[in-house]
Amino acid sequence: MILYDYHLHTNFSSDCDILPEEMIKSAINKGLKEIAVTDHMDFLYPDKNMPFTIIPSEYYPYLYELKEKYMDKINIKIGAELGYQDTAVDMLNNFCKEAPFDFLICSIHTISGLELYGDSYYKGKTKEEAFYGYFSYIKEGIKLFSDFDVFGHIDYVNRYGGYSDKSLEYEKYKDIIDDILKMLIERDKGIELNTSGIRYNLGYIHPKIEILKRYKELGGRIITVGSDSHKPSDIGFKFDDARKLLIETGFDKITVFEKRKPEFIKII
Repeated sequence: MILYDYHLHTNFSSDCDILPEEMIKSAINKGLKEIAVTDHMDFLYPDKNMPFTIIPSEYYPYLYELKEKYMDKINIKIGAELGYQDTAVDMLNNFCKEAPFDFLICSIHTISGLELYGDSYYKGKTKEEAFYGYFSYIKEGIKLFSDFDVFGHIDYVNRYGGYSDKSLEYEKYKDIIDDILKMLIERDKGIELNTSGIRYNLGYIHPKIEILKRYKELGGRIITVGSDSHKPSDIGFKFDDARKLLIETGFDKITVFEKRKPEFIKII
């Protein structure tokens, strides 16, 4: 079993109303050894009703108190999911210095002020234009910002868009995806195995198996497993499937973090 959930949200994220302690208790009840709380920090998010803003001076002490309270039952790592935008690089760099985080995910939810969650980014674009633009944005972003540990749900773009066929064919975007994976590996950054793709009816865990295999072939070894849960029942979601997928693609270890330093845990 995989007993380490490295992507979950609480009411510190604008899209979640669950108290951190409820998430922690659920993780304990499910027998997890360790979780990383990774609430959203998404500077300049276009929807003003969803600010996705963490104040480290409030966030970190609150979670640290819970970490101490439950330390005999579960390891709690304090992290964040950073929403990358090219106009927010300085703000992101400053945020990362404001608290002694254990773990930071970098994800892209917005491109040039347009949401990927809704339809604003996709308007007027073919599926191929939208997908290639997304991967191009990741590639350029990694050059500008590197203060993170893993890249989150790297093929997130095909969750939305309203296309009749939202499938993402790795071969069609192979060159640019390979460039991204190589850049991450060169910078000692990892990727995550994010099981929420099943919940979003994509039929697979992020990233697609072809991308996961290619990451391994290129020498990638840093990989975390996360449910991307926003409610207690989704913690550890489909982790048995995640374990099988990792073994199938040649991984025998997953990664955990302590003060931004990776440690490798054997998959049983």
